[in-house]
Amino acid sequence: MSARSAAWLFPLLLTGCFHKTQIAQNQPMAPPIEETPPPKPEPAPTNLPPPEVSIPVQTPTQQITPPPEPVKKPAKHKKPPTTQVASNETPAVSAIGQLSTGDPPNMRQQTDESIASTEKSLNGITRRLNDQEQKTAAQVREFLKQARDALTAGDVDGAHTLALKAKVLLDELHP
Repeated sequence: MSARSAAWLFPLLLTGCFHKTQIAQNQPMAPPIEETPPPKPEPAPTNLPPPEVSIPVQTPTQQITPPPEPVKKPAKHKKPPTTQVASNETPAVSAIGQLSTGDPPNMRQQTDESIASTEKSLNGITRRLNDQEQKTAAQVREFLKQARDALTAGDVDGAHTLALKAKVLLDELHP
């Protein structure tokens, strides 16, 4: 029975799809290109008069050459001369920077109060501190000392900054 079924399917498979149109097997080809040799150039006529050679007369002109550009040297930056004056006084500059000017009048008072409140809070800690907390407390005391020194020297901005640092570290100690 399988041979009989194959015999019936064989003609069906040979016909292919019904909806496809058949393409012509012989497509027309383009016509061959015929190469025509280029025409031979005609020889130059021999009965021409001899060529006239004329040399234009040059009038002497002065050539103006621009003056050579001056060579530009790279600019050298010189440091202004420094003068040193010897004095026996020690400058009143804190370790954190220059003296500030133009501070608001209450800035000094605010900084002084901040130092006092931070020191009071630090001394008010009654619990036992571990090693890291003891190091932090020592750093707070150092910042407070430096802030007082800066206030004494007149550096209100530096003192204020140090007082803020001490307060931030103290806040780490409080649970």
